[in-house]
Amino acid sequence: MNNNLTALYKRSFIEAVILANKELHIYINTNLSLKDYEYTNITGFGGDNSLKMDLIAENIFIKHLENFGNIYSEECGLKTTNKEFTIVIDPLDGSNNFYSNLPYYGTSVALQKDGTTIAGFVTNLVSSIIKYRAFDDEIKYFSLIKNEEIIPIHIEKTKISVFERAYEYPIICQKLSKNNIKFRSLGAVALSLSDAQNYDFVLYCGNIREFDIAASLYIFKDLYIYKTDKSLLLSKNKQKFDLVKEFIKEV
Repeated sequence: MNNNLTALYKRSFIEAVILANKELHIYINTNLSLKDYEYTNITGFGGDNSLKMDLIAENIFIKHLENFGNIYSEECGLKTTNKEFTIVIDPLDGSNNFYSNLPYYGTSVALQKDGTTIAGFVTNLVSSIIKYRAFDDEIKYFSLIKNEEIIPIHIEKTKISVFERAYEYPIICQKLSKNNIKFRSLGAVALSLSDAQNYDFVLYCGNIREFDIAASLYIFKDLYIYKTDKSLLLSKNKQKFDLVKEFIKEV
């Protein structure tokens, strides 16, 4: 599939995603105002009341990426259907965290062809790092501050796990606690999934949306993955993966 893509398209797409994230990163760090924290009373395609910041972020991504394919975004939905590629975007992952000045939010971009993801980018707008895998290449890291690729420090041993939307699943929480599993619920699904290599596992239960998962699943397609329409589990630890999978079978 990827053989049909030109080297120019691949390089240009990667550069465009980086540029979009740079522009958003600069805006958040230099141009924010109280108006950006206002709710618009517009229900986005993903079902949430959109912040002005959500729409600003989305417009930045549309500007940089619409020439590469159909835009399918959490705020506007599917804009067009006549192009070969589709770009799945969460322009502000963790917008409630952003609104609350909780420093854990970012962006997610996935490039798809015929429903299959062929590139994924997740940006932590607080650490200023883009993590991505594109066109079957290895995972790479780009610093928005240094404006260059970096090699991050990686600690193999993990001490905690992440369970997004844990507050809605007390029975699963009890099972994890009984097995002495320490976990956090961080409030930005794409970011948490994209850091799965740092944890024993990442679990997400609830309404599974393409905007939240497409990029991260491609980045970490080599991990153990269990996915249903109501749950998603990623882990590098086979023992923990099998254990937690049993806990969530009835979700």
